[in-house]
This record gives sequence, C-alpha cells and structure tokens, in this order.
Amino acid sequence: MTLEESVRLLIQAKSCSARDDCIITIFLNCALRLSELASLNIEQVESDIISIIGKGNKERKIFLTPAAKHSLSKWLAIRSTLQIDNNALFISRNKGRLTTRSIQNVVKKHIVAAGINPKGLSTHKLRHTAATLMYKYGHVDIRSLQQILGHESIATAEIYTSCG
Repeated sequence: MTLEESVRLLIQAKSCSARDDCIITIFLNCALRLSELASLNIEQVESDIISIIGKGNKERKIFLTPAAKHSLSKWLAIRSTLQIDNNALFISRNKGRLTTRSIQNVVKKHIVAAGINPKGLSTHKLRHTAATLMYKYGHVDIRSLQQILGHESIATAEIYTSCG
C-alpha cells in the first residue's frame, strides 16, 4: 500500500470501533504478523512497549508509536469495562479471543470502506507496508527494522521494505 492509502485506511478505521481502529493501527505501526496480533494478551502491553512472541517462540519488544499508544489506551479503556474472563487483547462479540480469520475480515472491511482495492491486499501486506513506511519515512535503519520484524536475516528485512 502507498502512504496515501495507509492514511486513508487509518482514517477509516478511526471512524469505527476502538477495537478495529487499534487492530489497523497496530498493523500499520508495529508490523506484526497476523498470528502475533491474534495471540496478544493484555499483559504483553506495557506503557511504551509490546512484547511479541514470534516465530520460533522468540520474544522481541517493539516500541509503540504515539498513534499506537493512543489507540491501545482507547481500546483498553473500553475492554476493561467488559465482563471478560480471558486475557486476550482483542476479543469478539462473544467475548472470546478474536480469531485470525476475524482479524482478516476486519482488515478487509476497512480496506474496502476506505475505497482501496482489496485485490492482493492482506494482513501480511500491511506488515510489508508498515516496514516500507518505517524505512522510507520513519528514519528506521535496516538493522532496527530487522529486529522489529523479528527476522534472522537483513536480506529478508530488505525484501519486506521493497528496497532490497
């Protein structure tokens, strides 16, 4: 996605539920994998950092942008008022953990509502988009990006940023 499309998607998500806004914002600000986002628990969110358990059960810490912090605090304030007995960060209407399929549906719904062609777009493309935007506009160097993405190889991070 382009920077302009990413901004349109973020604006669209803000006009809906705090949960959906938080999902889209985290994807575009933290470059998580779908499975990582779906498995997030409340205790993995600190004031400025989220702890991610990635591939190979490796933990990494990602600093939250101001937008991600704001979005998370709005969602956590709402989530704390719900009678829920599990620690999943993102929950469904039925008060269970949001599934990966449900998250994909949330993303697609907002992509379409933002007037963006959904063909070829996926949650994984949001990860690529986030990495590319961090590299091009966020002044994040390739080594830092490698750590954010949880990649063993810089070459893989370069592929994600469309700069390799």
